[in-house]
Amino acid sequence: MHLLFIFNSILLGIGLAMDAFSVSLANGLNEPKMRAKRVLGISGMFALFQWAMPLTGWVLIHTIAEKFNAFYKFIPWIALILLVFIGIKMIIEGIRDEAEKEAERSEKRLSFKMLLVQAVATSIDALSVGFTIADYKFVSALCASLIIGVVTWAICIGGLIIGKRFGMKFARIASYLGGAILIIIGIEIFVSHMFS
Repeated sequence: MHLLFIFNSILLGIGLAMDAFSVSLANGLNEPKMRAKRVLGISGMFALFQWAMPLTGWVLIHTIAEKFNAFYKFIPWIALILLVFIGIKMIIEGIRDEAEKEAERSEKRLSFKMLLVQAVATSIDALSVGFTIADYKFVSALCASLIIGVVTWAICIGGLIIGKRFGMKFARIASYLGGAILIIIGIEIFVSHMFS
């Protein structure tokens, strides 16, 4: 491995982590009193999937490439459906929460299942990175994927912390803003894949 390989992997990680960063920002807005352990856990979940998806894409290319090509056209649809669903759910929960006290709102937590769906939805487009690293040997593909995961982890920690800080000031609109961000990300992933 050389510096160019590491640099390219870091840049790839930054590009892939932008969706996860935006979702982390929304999660921090939604849960302004999130503890440090949960911040590390949530960012770790996003990092895990951002690490696994490119490696999965690499494996698919080297095993069942024809079937993956058939699946590739569904990636933007899957991301759109999952993120719009989660976004609408957050907005609806925000509307329902209008009657609750501010303290109760700030303690609201996303479930593990919803976080898992977010992690999958924001990383599913990373499957296509398997195409770009298809000429790597397995060890190089594994290292590139690990770098992508570490970069995602760091970026998501930043997103959660920024979201928490703003969430303390804007807790009343957090669910609306978080839901809107998720819907916009879903549309952006869909449009960028359909028209690229």
